[in-house]
Amino acid sequence: MTAAPNSSNYLAIDLRNVHKMYGKKVHALRGVAMQVSRGEIFGLLGPNGAGKSTLVKILMTVIRPTEAVGTVLGHPVGHKATLSRIGYLPEHHRFPRYLTGRQVMQFFAALQGVSRGPRNRMAEGLLDRVGMRAWANERIGTYSKGMMQRIGIGMAMMSTPDLVLLDEPTDGVDPVGRRDIRDILLDLRRRGTAVFVNSHLLSELEMVCDRVAIMMAGQVIREGRVDELLPQDRYEIELAQPVEGLDTALTGIGIKTVSTGNALWCQVAQASDLQPAIDLVRARGGVISRIGPHRASLEDLFIQLYQQVHGNSPTAGAQRS
Repeated sequence: MTAAPNSSNYLAIDLRNVHKMYGKKVHALRGVAMQVSRGEIFGLLGPNGAGKSTLVKILMTVIRPTEAVGTVLGHPVGHKATLSRIGYLPEHHRFPRYLTGRQVMQFFAALQGVSRGPRNRMAEGLLDRVGMRAWANERIGTYSKGMMQRIGIGMAMMSTPDLVLLDEPTDGVDPVGRRDIRDILLDLRRRGTAVFVNSHLLSELEMVCDRVAIMMAGQVIREGRVDELLPQDRYEIELAQPVEGLDTALTGIGIKTVSTGNALWCQVAQASDLQPAIDLVRARGGVISRIGPHRASLEDLFIQLYQQVHGNSPTAGAQRS
C-alpha cells in the first residue's frame, strides 16, 4: 500500500484503485476511487453486497486491501497511528451490557489515549449533545436500539476526531432522534470535521450530505454533489379532478406525461414549455389546484441505477455487504 502522490492537505480521504479479493473468486472492490474533503458530509450508499462495509473496514485497518493507493488524513491507507484521529461507529456495534452509557463513552475514549480529566469533561458535554444525560447512569443492557445509537455516536466523537465514520447511524432511531443526529452531523461539518456516512435511509442522506457516492458490484458508478445528481426533471400539475383523455392529448402536442390520480407529471425542461399543457388542461375544462417543479429524489436515482446494473429491484436479491 502506497500513499497517493501530492495528496492535498484538505482531503480527509483520498483513495484510488482500491481492490479487495476474497479468495480467487469474490472481487468485493473493483478499483474504487473516492475523495472526501475536510468539513464535508459525504454519503456512501448502495445495495447489500455492494462493498460498502468492506471499504469502511479497509479505512479502519480491520481488513487489508488486495491493492490500494491513497491516504486517510494525510497518511497511507493502513497507517495504524491515524486511527486515534478517527471516530468510528460500526453498524452492528456491541457495548458491554453491564456498563452505563457514561462508562462506555469514557472507556472507549481511554482506549484512544484520552487522559482521565479531558475524557470525563468530554463525556458530560457529549451526553448532552446526543440527548442521553437523563440515562447516563443506566446500564447499556436496559437501552433501546435508538439509545444505543445515540451513545455510539457520542462515543465516536469522544477523541475530538478529524474524521468520523458512521455506519447506519440512524438505524432504529425515531424521527426526533434522526433530526437530532442530523443536527450533530451539521455541527461537526461546521467545526471542520469530515463526516463519512454509510446509510440505507436515502432521504436522510439527501438532507445532510454535501456529496454522495453510489456503489454497486464493488464499483462507484455515480458520485457528485446532491444538487448535481438530482436535477429538476419535470413539473407537476395537480388537478381538482382527473380529466379524461388528457394524457393522449398532451402526447399529441409533444409533451410526455405520467398521470397518478389527480397528479399530472409533465416532462418538460423549463416553465415556458409547460404553458401549452396548462392551456390544454383549461380548454378541456380541467381545474388546476397546484403547479410546481419536481426534483427526483436520491431514492429515484438509486433505483434507476440499480435497475441499469442488475436489471431488477434492490429487494430481489439482497446479499451481505
